[in-house]
Amino acid sequence: MKTYLKLNNEVLNQYATTGSIDNGKDKEATRRYFLEEVNVRMRHFINLEDKLEYLIEEGYYEKEFLEAYSFEFIKGLYEKAYSYKFRFSSFMSASKFYEGYAMKSRDGKEILEKYEDRIVIIALYLAQGDETLAEQAVEAMMEAYQPATPTALNSGKKARGELVSCFKLTMDDTMNSIAENIGYCLELSRLGGGVGVNLTDLRPLGDPIKGILNKASGVIPVAKLLENSFLYSNQLGQRNGSGVAYLNIFHGDIENFISSKKPNADDKIRLATLSTGIIIPGIFFELMKRDKDVVLFSPYDIYKEYGQRMSELSMSAMYYELLDNPNIRKLKRLNARKLYTEIKKAQFESGYPFEIFDDNVNKVHPLKGIGRVKMSNLCTEILQVQETSIITDQDQPNEYGLDVSCNLGSLDIHKATKVNDFGQLVDTSIRLLTNVSTMTYIRNVPSVANANKLMHSIGLGVMNLHGHLVHEEIPYGSQDSIDFIDAFMEAVNYYSIQSSMEIAKEKKETFYRFEDSDYANGEYFNQYTDKKAVLHSSKVTKALGSVPLITAHMWKELKAQVMEHGLYHAYRLAIAPTGSISYIRNSTASIAPCTERVEIRDYADSRTIYPMPFMNNDNKHLYTEAYDVNPYELIDVYAAAQKHVDQGISMTLYVTDQWTTEQLAKVYIYAWMKGIKSVYYVRQRLQTLEECVACQI
Repeated sequence: MKTYLKLNNEVLNQYATTGSIDNGKDKEATRRYFLEEVNVRMRHFINLEDKLEYLIEEGYYEKEFLEAYSFEFIKGLYEKAYSYKFRFSSFMSASKFYEGYAMKSRDGKEILEKYEDRIVIIALYLAQGDETLAEQAVEAMMEAYQPATPTALNSGKKARGELVSCFKLTMDDTMNSIAENIGYCLELSRLGGGVGVNLTDLRPLGDPIKGILNKASGVIPVAKLLENSFLYSNQLGQRNGSGVAYLNIFHGDIENFISSKKPNADDKIRLATLSTGIIIPGIFFELMKRDKDVVLFSPYDIYKEYGQRMSELSMSAMYYELLDNPNIRKLKRLNARKLYTEIKKAQFESGYPFEIFDDNVNKVHPLKGIGRVKMSNLCTEILQVQETSIITDQDQPNEYGLDVSCNLGSLDIHKATKVNDFGQLVDTSIRLLTNVSTMTYIRNVPSVANANKLMHSIGLGVMNLHGHLVHEEIPYGSQDSIDFIDAFMEAVNYYSIQSSMEIAKEKKETFYRFEDSDYANGEYFNQYTDKKAVLHSSKVTKALGSVPLITAHMWKELKAQVMEHGLYHAYRLAIAPTGSISYIRNSTASIAPCTERVEIRDYADSRTIYPMPFMNNDNKHLYTEAYDVNPYELIDVYAAAQKHVDQGISMTLYVTDQWTTEQLAKVYIYAWMKGIKSVYYVRQRLQTLEECVACQI
């Protein structure tokens, strides 16, 4: 074992045997990593001019974006980045960056970029010739802003993938649409994207085709085609493609769909690698509360009768009308509680299905005057309106609707509270994400390209909540933690709207059908303009640092500006799970509690140990691990943030094998009642293995 790995692993050994944290071992591991690995592999250049000339001539960097700036400006930007005297805070951060993100020679032997180099290239690439934005981008990224992995990885590179890697597609109930969407999935998977596909509008098993009963095969065979597509289109064999299929809980095929992820499922319906998610309207919970049956329907009947697809209807509003309509077949009656128990059993066994709370999404949807949010993405945080494409025969033109690409980035909460100008940080982040959207053109998926062009949607998120709370000595799930994230996310929301309004003014352009949104009529802002001032504790005030408290008066002024000038972005905020980018910034992921105080990650033939940021022997008790956090308090934290996020938040629930399906159902119902929009995975820890977790080395 290499010296740096041995030193890094000793952090776990000591923690497992004594319960104490030795950050010195990790720091020494980082130092040895640079000495033994990074420095010996780093290609050295005479000067910056020599370096850029080599990287351009050898086809590592695109030439065009660099030509938009003078060499003197570029040189000054490099000097600005290096003036921060950045140092990686952990071995995990350093190794994650240099193994996964830094430019390397084609044979992998030489490292061609340092951390600061990658930051400058991202800034120059995304600023598109705007020197002011490029300078602000370097400041933002060196201080608190982190682009999503595809943006951080691919910006400026000549041989690059897309700047985004998350997509949503809607499938219609025609063979043309099914075939076209499978082709889209192959294409997006080839580009490295994770894809969500809505199957709600497909007719269920046994439905008529051309008026002949019992001919339709249902959604499961289509889901299997999708699964095989992602397995086949696997990014040059480096990793399998990934996707998720969504289905409304009132769809006739829901039972097979729920069972498809169970380990013992029949091979005819089993989905081994495709993720699954269900859309649950509020009426389902009302029926469950009253211990009533739910009736399953066919989208084929609904479309024939109403001229609308099942995904385009509010099932909560239409449920009793569908029951009373003799032209709508009642395919099956199921006890609501028993059906939900089956869902909980499936989640215990596999972590699936994800759940989207339809009414929680659409009731507060600022674009409800434009259309409905029908589904989510692979990580359940993207919730945007979609319009189904009409895919015709080959001799007729298609009518492309609106599908989704996810343009993501995140703020490091801890670092964001330390910046001089929080509003400027958010504005710069929004502008960089806007340029990611502008520079993204998925030509082979016209519905995605269409929506990206019309909606300008982005998703600014956050990470390092638990880390920051520990640094400020605030327990996760406490009232102070809830008050902090409430105030912090309100400020992010305020400044993101302000930035979007300013961009709309500058470009003299708003998103498609802005005039039909709740922003245009002012309704969106009522929740803020009518609010009362809140007196925060001294701990919350200190934790907010440079983040200003947003007053009702500030909201009233912004409301007037938005109603006059509009917004450029249909969607602005979404909190993704983060992951790799959290490691690079030495942060805790998203707004989730940590899963382990000392995290173990296995990569190929090596193991990396990641002690949580800021943790020492005096504050480690504040790092309550996710499985020990009260799930109701976790939901309260997410609900406080969700109030200010126009899309969603990827939220995982953590359980042990001691839980019952009833306990899990109660937690989900509580999440629904608190306004949570989606639940990602259910993660289970086996209590019987708990004693051995720290000794696995």
